[in-house]
Amino acid sequence: MSQAAVANDHVVEIHYTLKDDDGDVVDSSVGGDPLDYLHGHGGIVPGLEAAMAGKKVGDKFAISVPPAEGYGEVTGEPKSVPKSAFPDDVELEEGMQFFVSGKDGDPIPVWVVAVHGDEVLLDQNHPLAGETLHFEIEVVSVRKASAEELEHGHPHGPEGHHHH
Repeated sequence: MSQAAVANDHVVEIHYTLKDDDGDVVDSSVGGDPLDYLHGHGGIVPGLEAAMAGKKVGDKFAISVPPAEGYGEVTGEPKSVPKSAFPDDVELEEGMQFFVSGKDGDPIPVWVVAVHGDEVLLDQNHPLAGETLHFEIEVVSVRKASAEELEHGHPHGPEGHHHH
């Protein structure tokens, strides 16, 4: 029996290590649970997803993803918002992510860049925007997604999925 290759509508599990241009580790799944995603549904950055196509269990590779195929180029400037715009019980810290409503009501992710007294500096750019992403990847598993996973647009794992 031939093993499945990474293709659209497959659930893929990978171990990854992400480094920046200086070689510093930004994030890694090694030593923990692998990352799973639904291939072809935008669950990982486009440059990595494209490189994953056709890979099989056991494949190991390194890839550098430019900003345009990662988290994008840096656009716009951070905006200052009064601290009173946030719930009182939230302890604001640099790097926290929130969602705000856009003009059409769709959620827009923003990140806390800094907290200065009663002002909070928010940025719509992902913290890794403008960065080249250096990945080391190991493919752990590949399987066809279930109808429910395809309907929901994400993997549910071996025990299924019970929250939304």
